[in-house]
Amino acid sequence: MENEFSILVVDDEIGIRELICDALSVAEIKTQSAADGLEALDKIRKVRFDLVILDINLPKLDGLSLIEKIRKEDFQVPVLMLSARGERSDITAGLKSGADDYLTKPFGIEELVLRVRAILRRTNSAASSHKELVCGPIKLDLDQYRASFNGEIVDLSVTEFRLLEALIMRAGKVVTKENLLATVWGIDFKNNSTVVDTYISYLRKKLHKEGFDGIKTIRGIGFQILGDK
Repeated sequence: MENEFSILVVDDEIGIRELICDALSVAEIKTQSAADGLEALDKIRKVRFDLVILDINLPKLDGLSLIEKIRKEDFQVPVLMLSARGERSDITAGLKSGADDYLTKPFGIEELVLRVRAILRRTNSAASSHKELVCGPIKLDLDQYRASFNGEIVDLSVTEFRLLEALIMRAGKVVTKENLLATVWGIDFKNNSTVVDTYISYLRKKLHKEGFDGIKTIRGIGFQILGDK
């Protein structure tokens, strides 16, 4: 159902942001907005959105650069591009960067809502079979907020669960402390980086057993979880 979804609308023109947000609100879809690329990046790191509606022409960090950045950080949120240029090269560049669809300005609100619903149906159908994350002996049930190790329930705090989820979502890849602080705690890297180390130690005490020691420290960068070690 639409009211279960959350969409980030990114455009530097306040009139367009408000128009899109109002239209989606009528369609019972929750929205947040951002006026530039850096603000959008900050929100994407802190909030799990179901879709980002993104103008290519943005101040501080343009839309194409933003798409490339979030894909490099392994955020899989679908992106619907908005472009006033209508040039094939811009559209091609956006799709190659990882955008899922595009609309050329000016666009009709009815068409926008139809495109949004189509993307949400497609991605929600794909995600419905991924409500369980598995990494080696660890299994996370995202619906029940429950963790298990080789079938035995592991008692995790909410923060521990979210940290483990953030690592497993990028299993095999190095996740920076900055990214974990923004995703799990919603705080800036400069504020306090030791909190990540503390909670990583909590996870290791609970999960490093039976020959498994898959939560690795990548010195000077962050952490990585591997399912087979």
